[in-house]
Amino acid sequence: MSEANNAHNVSYLEYKGQYKGLFAWIFSTDHKRIGLLYLYTMLLFFSVAAILGLLMKTQLIAPGYTIMGPQTYNSLFTLHGIIMIFIIVVPGLPAVFGNFFLPIMIGAKDVAFPKLNLLSWWFYIIGILIVLTSQFMGDGPPDTGWTFYAPYSFRTPTNVLPAVFGAFVMGFSSILTGINFVVTIHRMRAPGMTWFKMPLFPWTLYGTAWIQILATPVIGITLLLIIAERLMGIGIFDPALGGDPILYQHLFWIYSHPAVYIMILPGMGAISEIIPVFSRKTIFGYKAIVLSTMAIAFVGYFVWGHHMFTSGMSGRALYAFSFLTFLVAIPSAIKVFNWVSTMHRGSLHMQTPFYWAVSFIFVFMIGGLTGLVLGSLATNVHVHDTHFVVAHFHFIVFGGTGYAFMAALHYWFPKMFGRMYDMNWANLGWGIFFIGFNTLYLPMFYLGIMGMPRRYYDYLPDFHGGNIVSSLGAWVMVSGIVIIFANLIRSARHGEKTSDKNPWGGKTLEWQVDTPPTLENFEEIPTIVKGPYDYED
Repeated sequence: MSEANNAHNVSYLEYKGQYKGLFAWIFSTDHKRIGLLYLYTMLLFFSVAAILGLLMKTQLIAPGYTIMGPQTYNSLFTLHGIIMIFIIVVPGLPAVFGNFFLPIMIGAKDVAFPKLNLLSWWFYIIGILIVLTSQFMGDGPPDTGWTFYAPYSFRTPTNVLPAVFGAFVMGFSSILTGINFVVTIHRMRAPGMTWFKMPLFPWTLYGTAWIQILATPVIGITLLLIIAERLMGIGIFDPALGGDPILYQHLFWIYSHPAVYIMILPGMGAISEIIPVFSRKTIFGYKAIVLSTMAIAFVGYFVWGHHMFTSGMSGRALYAFSFLTFLVAIPSAIKVFNWVSTMHRGSLHMQTPFYWAVSFIFVFMIGGLTGLVLGSLATNVHVHDTHFVVAHFHFIVFGGTGYAFMAALHYWFPKMFGRMYDMNWANLGWGIFFIGFNTLYLPMFYLGIMGMPRRYYDYLPDFHGGNIVSSLGAWVMVSGIVIIFANLIRSARHGEKTSDKNPWGGKTLEWQVDTPPTLENFEEIPTIVKGPYDYED
């Protein structure tokens, strides 16, 4: 294997002559190639979902019919949500950067179960293909929204079944990835890498993996019950048959609120890797970040009810869920404090990944603070199901996970591809994206406070001004996305080659191996003698 191990970007299957070309990718068990497969798939579908979002915002630039009617709007809204949540955000950083870098960062040659890792990607692709069939079969694309709320999800004549079943299949991908990561971290850390010498990104993948394993089966069963309702009319959620549609909301959010932390925890881990490197300073409060990560993963299981404050719960339940919502904000605030403290009096290197990391902190704080508005019973009843919720949701999910994904992509890009992107274009794309993002979503807070409901294709003339600003922001943001993607795609093929293993001056193991990493990552497994962020020597 030595010859294959020394060849960059050569898979084991190619070395053995078993497959060539595309087949050497889609049948490869190399964790790095699987990470890249996820990356290419997600960037493709993110582009599709961004175009759908732009079309919806163009419709909302003025009251009444602009470019589409209500049924088309509902269908685009549903597809946009399914792609963004189930295809992009939930697998997100774990599938791409977790697959590529987790084994390297803990000193392993691969994940614990390479074939299971490939199977998880195949489940992911099969689920996507099933979802896509929902757009072209039956009585039209699904129009339920990505939450598939009962009873509409089994009464609408539209093609809901493939969308629900596709999301169910993708759940298997999430579970298998979680199992793989937990076993890899437990069993394959390098000699000397104790739990508290492990980098923070693997720590967040560990917390996320447990959420994937424990919470994802709940949504899987719930989606199967929707299928059973449509095909057999068993009456679990159908009030006409004695069922309870509120039960669906409970089951859905019991998964979907922990899923928020599947989305955000790995992003926080990536930010925790970037901040110390570009501050040239040991991370402040390493153990506090670790413990807050585990606290978020644990408490996140108990706050689902804040999505349902207006559904008729008892007063005791309302108070309990509101208290827990405020409680889960504390470990998130600890992380922000640690990041800012790490930057304080650091030797700041102003590079593109650092811009994304700092802007992540900015937008995440806005999302977190507005989350407390929604967690408060007195204010939630006024802004529930308004555009205020849309703005908060996007500041957390898109602003949090999306910014962290871009930060991680620009940070690890030289190591993944062996080439450097154009820094000037990267910074320009970031700046335009940041301006467009805030122009798009900040007016939605105002619109929500004024009472504009969400998920409607039309609105009263009173809300016209805010929607003009918001829709123009969408066009600016998409312009930034085009610049960012064009720069990265061009650079991956034609960018300046980097022979430097460590262009940013990082201390973790991925910066000590070849660029790009060889097939088995290490010629010999390293022995760890100190922590991952030691800038004191």
